Amino acid sequence: MSKRKIIKIDEEKCNGCGLCIPNCPEGAIQIIDNKARLISDLFCDGLGACIGHCPQGAITIEEREAQKYNERKVMENVVRQGKNVIKAHLEHLKGHGEKEYLKEAVDFLKEKNIEIEVGHGAHEHACPGSKIMDFRSKENKDPLKKQIHKTESELKTWPIQIKLVPALAPYLNNADLLIAADCVSFAYADFHQNLLKDKVLLIGCPKLDDTALYGEKINQMIKNNNIKSITYAHMEVPCCFGLLPIIKEAIAKSGKKIPFEEINISIKGERIN
Repeated sequence: MSKRKIIKIDEEKCNGCGLCIPNCPEGAIQIIDNKARLISDLFCDGLGACIGHCPQGAITIEEREAQKYNERKVMENVVRQGKNVIKAHLEHLKGHGEKEYLKEAVDFLKEKNIEIEVGHGAHEHACPGSKIMDFRSKENKDPLKKQIHKTESELKTWPIQIKLVPALAPYLNNADLLIAADCVSFAYADFHQNLLKDKVLLIGCPKLDDTALYGEKINQMIKNNNIKSITYAHMEVPCCFGLLPIIKEAIAKSGKKIPFEEINISIKGERIN
């Protein structure tokens, strides 16, 4: 055995809801005794597809001694679950740039005479609104279009809701994060040009959402990625400050020196600091 990244499930936090199961096409997780359990190191690729779907924040990534991930054994498990699960697994590997594992999976399917196209349809089993997308390398270069549309969106990644973004989303690594309270983009007219440009956006509501879950998610994002900087933009109303100590605590816990900036927006849409 050797050290590698693999999921860890906190039994105390887990409530056995099972939302992680459909998002682990590899079959590494099962509900046993009303708790999610990692049934075999062989099946866990350590890419964390299940993390963003746990409402309790019970699943994290750790580095430990573990059996080597076995793509062929995973495929034996995956093919039994049907075409949509096979597609999900292939797209999962493709989206994380796991070319070797993807080749092993495709070769396995060829051996079994199973024809599956690796394409956009691989997420048919899941909500298309939470599919990871990165637009940064696909910016429109048409100068005529830029003249017609004088104000362009600076949003380059998707999804943007904190609870929907996987802690290991590829675009988080080496990113400048902008964590914004929901109302900021509506109140601040220059949000895209002055705040969002060249940053990866995460949004949430400190008043209405589960900030404990946000804290756990942000912790994992910082722990598992090289975050270059974090900016927190919030409204001037008291409830909007709720994420501020959570973000600062997450940075402190990580032990990393991550530049942090706080931006306060008035209810009239003016930048206070």
